[in-house]
Amino acid sequence: MNKKKYIGIDIGGTAVKIGSVDEDGTIHATETYAVNFDGYETPILQTVVKSCHNFLEKYRENASEYAGIGVSATGAISTKKGVVEGTAGHIKNWINSPIRQVMEQEFHIPTEVLNDANAAALGEAWIGAAKGKKDVVVVTIGTGVGGGILMNGKILLGASGFAGELGHIPVQYEGEMCTCGNRGCLEHYGSTSALVRKVRWAIQEGAIAGAADTPVDGRWIFAQATTGNVVVQKILQEWIEVIASALVGFVHMFNPEQILIGGGVSAQEDLFIAPVRSYVMKHVMPNFAKDLEICAAALKNEAGMVGAVYYCIQQERACDC
Repeated sequence: MNKKKYIGIDIGGTAVKIGSVDEDGTIHATETYAVNFDGYETPILQTVVKSCHNFLEKYRENASEYAGIGVSATGAISTKKGVVEGTAGHIKNWINSPIRQVMEQEFHIPTEVLNDANAAALGEAWIGAAKGKKDVVVVTIGTGVGGGILMNGKILLGASGFAGELGHIPVQYEGEMCTCGNRGCLEHYGSTSALVRKVRWAIQEGAIAGAADTPVDGRWIFAQATTGNVVVQKILQEWIEVIASALVGFVHMFNPEQILIGGGVSAQEDLFIAPVRSYVMKHVMPNFAKDLEICAAALKNEAGMVGAVYYCIQQERACDC
């Protein structure tokens, strides 16, 4: 018997990834298309629809061959409505995009939509590092900080489908302004962007010699820490402690059996994952530390796309009951 196939779509701030994924989580084809090619003058959703048609045309398929579409999308997504109801990055022509309505009208197959971090958590639970786990907190660290919470094998979505905005939990009382409009958010202090910003400040102030014209990014920072740059090591340690202290709070709040950390920095086992793990295990209450795992996510850039498909399958099964 042929396996059901689903279209998985992961919409980010710079690109959309589209793939063909079967009901077992096997990815058969993927393509990536830019969405910010003209500064978002062309609405992202319009680009996604066109890209999806291009994908189907390239692989000589029809939408009718697919059982559904799962969409992972950046921003505050109302999972119940399938609509973008907010975005901390204020991407032009993105807020209020009716993703589900447009995709179903265009392709005539059921469509489910959820936030990209929640989708990533589901992807990891389905075929990734959280496979077989029921209670998991997934934190993604990059330009911002995202999160997804699995409770008893299901993604926590809340009353309107907005739960999991872990990056906008305040970690500094009366702290600096965050892009979301509040002050002191974890995202402002614990994202890779925050780490880069602090290192650049140190360079501008002359604390890091010989780096005035250096293009600073996460890779450069970790390379400097490896070679013994004491100033960079201190900034990195402070940044790690901000993230790890937030994770301690998440452990006490959700009592997970596993914390997964995604994003580019998750590849840094010795300089990032291990120190985070050590800090969390040292600071959580003993009963919460028992059997707790803290490790890197496994699916990388495919997590959102795969997780969106899994959510689509879950909703399909719920309707069949």
